[in-house]
Amino acid sequence: MVTLANEIKAKRKELGLTQETLALYAGVSPKFIVELESGKDTVRLDKVLAVLRVFDATLTMRHI
Repeated sequence: MVTLANEIKAKRKELGLTQETLALYAGVSPKFIVELESGKDTVRLDKVLAVLRVFDATLTMRHI
C-alpha cells in the first residue's frame, strides 16, 4: 500500500537527505520527520506541507 509516509521517506532517500537535514530544510524537528515517516496518524498538516514544500510537491485532494 502506497502511503504519504512511504512516499516522503522514499523521496528523502532518493535525494540523499538525512532525516535531520530534511527537518532543518522544512523547519520542523527531526522527531517530527521520524513520526511522519513511520505513519503516525496525528501529525500536523502545516508541518506536513512544510516537508512537501522542500520537495516542491503539493497535496491534492481527489473525489472518492
